[in-house]
Amino acid sequence: MTIGFDNRVAIVTGAGGGLGRAYALELARRGAKVVVNDLGGARDGTGHSDAALAVVREIEAAGGEAFSNGGSVTEYDQMVAMVEAAKARWGRVDILINNAGVLRDKSFAKMEPEDFRFVVDVHLNGSANCTKAVWDTMREQNYGRILMTASSTGLFGNFGQANYGAAKLGLAGLAKTLHLEGAKYGIKVNTIAPVAGTRMTEDIFPEAAFKAFAPENVAPAALYLVSEDAPTNMIIGAGAGVVQAAYVTLTKGVKLEAPTPESVAAQWAEIIDRKSEIVPNSGAEQTMSIMSRLQ
Repeated sequence: MTIGFDNRVAIVTGAGGGLGRAYALELARRGAKVVVNDLGGARDGTGHSDAALAVVREIEAAGGEAFSNGGSVTEYDQMVAMVEAAKARWGRVDILINNAGVLRDKSFAKMEPEDFRFVVDVHLNGSANCTKAVWDTMREQNYGRILMTASSTGLFGNFGQANYGAAKLGLAGLAKTLHLEGAKYGIKVNTIAPVAGTRMTEDIFPEAAFKAFAPENVAPAALYLVSEDAPTNMIIGAGAGVVQAAYVTLTKGVKLEAPTPESVAAQWAEIIDRKSEIVPNSGAEQTMSIMSRLQ
């Protein structure tokens, strides 16, 4: 079965290069009309460029439809204007890939509060801004596909990236709530944790690995997660043609023998025993799990 995007309208943020560019080009190749959003600039969020326009030209040269948008994801009004422009031109917005991001890596000891705030603002608040800007439209049309971009740093940690990790795990949490709130309106929300050789990671990967981890090798997972028959509430890792699933799990836990920290220490091995652990579909299931241990 071929996965197509004919008559679908997609917005991809941070699409002037790297992963976002790969997503935009492949969506367009498969029939989507694409808003290519990119503020441009360096990976620390400074400066500007014409990167988005270059991607639009690539799409148009291949026979597709696209327009560029230079709005900042940190400015909600600019994201609302971007969505309105897409609707004015094409009548709807079906897909949002929240991909825009920046890096300001330092150990936490050396990290200025401003570096923490800015990275969280771009990744987490920026994705919330874009999603809020399309949310009512998707609810009204009873269809939406939203993809958040998390990271292995958010899921598992990485030295020197406290700001980035905090933002990225926040995005996974945002997706888990929005999947619940969007379900009855035909909105599916997923999270991707990509590993790719891009401008943001070019000084991390050896050259051979940089090629294997090309952004184009992440695009298949991303496009599936915003397709008509996509799953919802998934956290998917992707890189170098490998696709993985990550889960937030919960052990069944134990009832303490006494309400003391000594009891926690004494029963620790049983508390962390992963046999029969579950993957809750909502926060309420943790409460239900606790109630079941009391009975």
